Order: sequence, then structure tokens, then C-alpha cells
Amino acid sequence: MQFDELRIFERVAVLGSFTRAAEHLGLAKGRVSAAVQQLEASVGTRLLQRTTRQVKLTTDGEAFLGRCQELLADAEQLHAMFQPAASGLQGRLRIDLPATLARELVIPRLPEFLAAHPLLEVALSTTDRRVDPVQEGFDCVLRVGPLHDAELVARPLGHLSMWNLASPDYLRRHGLPRTLADLAQHRLVHYAGNLGLQGAGFEHVEQGVARLVPMASSIVVNGTDAYQAACLAGLGLIQAPVHGTRALVQAGRLVEVLPQHTAAPMPVSLLYPHRRHLAPRVQAVLQWLAQLVSPWLAAMGQAPADGKKARHRPRKAG
Repeated sequence: MQFDELRIFERVAVLGSFTRAAEHLGLAKGRVSAAVQQLEASVGTRLLQRTTRQVKLTTDGEAFLGRCQELLADAEQLHAMFQPAASGLQGRLRIDLPATLARELVIPRLPEFLAAHPLLEVALSTTDRRVDPVQEGFDCVLRVGPLHDAELVARPLGHLSMWNLASPDYLRRHGLPRTLADLAQHRLVHYAGNLGLQGAGFEHVEQGVARLVPMASSIVVNGTDAYQAACLAGLGLIQAPVHGTRALVQAGRLVEVLPQHTAAPMPVSLLYPHRRHLAPRVQAVLQWLAQLVSPWLAAMGQAPADGKKARHRPRKAG
């Protein structure tokens, strides 16, 4: 039983595909298949159930995978124990980040992290789609919004304050909403991951309880760039984090409305798969992201909006 075989098996098991594992590891698919077969012969049991459509762990494979991941992490820690200064952390990190946070915060600071760990390679995904860290092989994910991943470890980092926005052109055509009742005469740009039109509504907090006012919507989008663009085009109201839209408000391209009725602040969390032992490179990037993002979120929550308001002074969001 070789460590390369363990590493290859772990990727196939996590990604559920020989082809995707081969692409991830930079190996030929035949090499990946042969390594798993050799490992199964070595341990004397079938670890993966193969069909034409999918690859699944057997019962023995499920038990073996957990110990395999621990062993690989221990081996990496052991390898780095006596040479952190000489060689530093090595390997590839797969990270998924929200596009705005990646662009405005993480990528500008990434050179200093890589300067401290020059032998690391970072594979960075920026998408509005909710990736599956386990199935897609991510070491960690920075996620904005409620969490529904019971199989992942979540490290809370802070919250993003929200506000309600509209373009000046939209307000000239439709008027300024002053109460929740006024929303019946307005339209909302609907954000939905699956482009479904169901559930469009204006979120707000009333006496500590999150509530939804149903609203008409003429467009549904599934990306933050399109969400902002639709609002700038005058297609309706949006409810967006302050941090990604502050410059648009300061420039007068968007206007804050109904500041007394904001959605609840959105939690920001670091997610990573359940493992008793994390590889040193994963521990390092988790620590770096936490130290980078948490103070930034705290500062964003304390900073005034300093934007152009709709006639009356808004209450501080969050």
C-alpha cells in the first residue's frame, strides 16, 4: 500500500469520479484507475462500487476513507515537522469565495500569503453558485448567508449589513416608497439560484423576527453582477450587502430607500469538511482568511454609509 494510492483513492472517493480525480491530480485516468485497483488488492476488499454513471463507496470504503484522510493529513504534518523554515508549506489549496469578497478583499492580499508560503499553489473559484466542498474537492469555502451543510465544520467570521436600493431613474418613474404598504406599487429584482420566479419578496426584520412582503418582479437573476446591473437599469428594488454597493450609492448611481426596514445582516462563515486532522496548508489558509475577513467585517459594520439618501436620514443597518 503506497501513499500515492491512498491520495488517489481519497480524491476519487471525494469527487465520486475517476475522470474528475484524474483532472484534479493532473494524472491520466488509467493511472488513477490502476492505483485504486492496486490499493483494493492490497487491502483485500472492494472500496468503490463502479457503474457506468457513478462511483460510490462501499461499506468498507466508507470506513477506509476516514482513516485514509487522517493518515494523509498526519503524513503531511510529519513531513513538515522539522523543515517549516527551510521548505515551508507545500501543495495545492482549492478555495471557493464569493466574487465580490474575492475581488475587493482576498485577492489584493493574496500576494502576501503566497510570499510567506511560496511553495503553495492556490486554485481559486469565484462563483455565486453554492458549491459542494466535499463532492467538488474544496479545502475550504467562504460562504455568505444561512448555512445548511450539517456535514461541514462552520467557523463564523461576522455579518454583512444590508440595505435597500433603487436607481434614481426608477424612483423618478415609480416614486419613493415610504412604507411597507407602498411596496405594492413597486417591483423587486428577484435573486434566485435556480432562476425560479417563486418567492420574490421584500425581507425585513420586525420586532426581531424576519418577515417577507410579497412583491411583483419583472426579472429574476442568479448572479450578483446581474443583480446590481438590473437595479442600475431601473428594473426594480434590490436588497444588497452594504460592502459591495457603497461606491454606487456614494456616486449617486443608486439611492437607499426604506432604511427603517432592512433585511437581517447576512452571516459570513468559513466552511471545511469534517476531519480530525487538517493538513497544515489548510490550517494555514483557514487562519489567514479568518484574520483577514473578521476584522474587515467588523470595520464594515461600524463604518457609516456616507451615501446619498432618499430625503430622510437612514438608520444604521445591522
